[in-house]
Amino acid sequence: MDDRRVALSLDLASEPRRVLFATAEYAPVVKVGGLSEASSGLVSCLRSMGLDVEVVMPDYGLVTLDDVEESTLEDLPAWAGPVNVRRGWSSTAGLLTLIDFDGSDRPHPYVNPETGEGWPDNVERFALFSAAVAQLAAIGNHEIVHCNDWHTAPAIGLLPEGTASVLTVHNLAHQGEASPDYAERLGLHGQAFLEGGAYNALAGGLSLADSVVMVSESYAAESISVSGGFGLHERLEARGSNLTGIRNGIDLGLWHPNEDPLLPATFDHLDLAGKEVCRKELLYLADLPETKGPVIGLVARLVHQKGVDLALELAPFLDKMGARLVLIGSGSPEIARHAAQTAARYPDVVHAFDEYDERLAHVVVGGSDLLLVPSRFEPCGLTQMQAMTCGTIPVVTDVGGLRDTVTDTDLRPRSGTGYVAAEASAMAMLDAVHRAVRGWSNPRRRASIQRRGMTADWSWAEPALRYESIYDDICG
Repeated sequence: MDDRRVALSLDLASEPRRVLFATAEYAPVVKVGGLSEASSGLVSCLRSMGLDVEVVMPDYGLVTLDDVEESTLEDLPAWAGPVNVRRGWSSTAGLLTLIDFDGSDRPHPYVNPETGEGWPDNVERFALFSAAVAQLAAIGNHEIVHCNDWHTAPAIGLLPEGTASVLTVHNLAHQGEASPDYAERLGLHGQAFLEGGAYNALAGGLSLADSVVMVSESYAAESISVSGGFGLHERLEARGSNLTGIRNGIDLGLWHPNEDPLLPATFDHLDLAGKEVCRKELLYLADLPETKGPVIGLVARLVHQKGVDLALELAPFLDKMGARLVLIGSGSPEIARHAAQTAARYPDVVHAFDEYDERLAHVVVGGSDLLLVPSRFEPCGLTQMQAMTCGTIPVVTDVGGLRDTVTDTDLRPRSGTGYVAAEASAMAMLDAVHRAVRGWSNPRRRASIQRRGMTADWSWAEPALRYESIYDDICG
């Protein structure tokens, strides 16, 4: 190779990869579920590694930006209509690009807060957003477009030729289904977005993306099964080596108990005195009596997937164990009523905060002795990792990312980090909670479990390296 070609190769190698990262949520500015924290955590780590990552999301009218540059996107498909772009700095989230289109301005990304029902035009809105993402990629000369869930999957069908694509699936249960007419908008790739005679935004992205990533290795394995693939298992299985599982991380800048400003006291694995302060604060805020048994926390969206109803079935048995249950979350009004009724029936045993609050969530995770994660299915889960970082021992179901991150202490005493229920049922959860209470009551055993969880690396460092490797592969 001559000197000029060597120099050119070195110049190209020194240029950071340009990634357009498209998501419907981005913590802390727009936060509904785990997608928001996963997005911001991964992007932050990728940027620290030197990648040039531009984050784009719909302009819900909820974010204030400084040093704003405004522009209008042209050359969009005829059906996409006018689209405006705001690019600027958020004091809490860094550089953001917001897409303003007809119907983007909403008080909640997905549901009407007054009714709890999904917006009837969700598929239309995110199709418009996806068209804008594809056009941004075209004019910005991004090497890679990294899409997340069904909201952004249609963009993959509209990308300019030569643009590499990654689709991360955070939850297969949500797919963006609508009339088959929507598929016609995707032109040559329209057929890929048809599943069972209907338009399916996620299905098309799964078939067309250069690489599909599920958010844990076990979830990737579950996704190609009839029971775990939510009707898309054949598409996923057909991707072969282009389907992989990468566990999410957590942001240790937000979830390290030694420097968490939302906790009433800080602590670490060498000195847990501050955790007792957090425990007392949690009991006070929940108006629950002191107990010699453990305080069990539950932080979850109030949806069927999370199994909150299974946890509430344990209420009659907790008092005999000396345990208390503290629940915080938002979502289904029906599940919220069930939680409130259970708390009213067992006022000295159960407390359900009536709305989600970030500070309270940190106090529940940091102040509890055990954290319950009774999910029926769980792509990755973040709270069990947040809990272990805070010395709170997780009790989880044997599904998805919970299986990948929590090792049952009774099965593996030397490496256990929590307790795993054999299935997502009230009976199995009760058995796991019984075992967890017994283990917690042994101070020496409890300390060993806490130390293993607190010293494990739950950061984004290793997952981000795996994503970078995928970027290199699909661009190579």
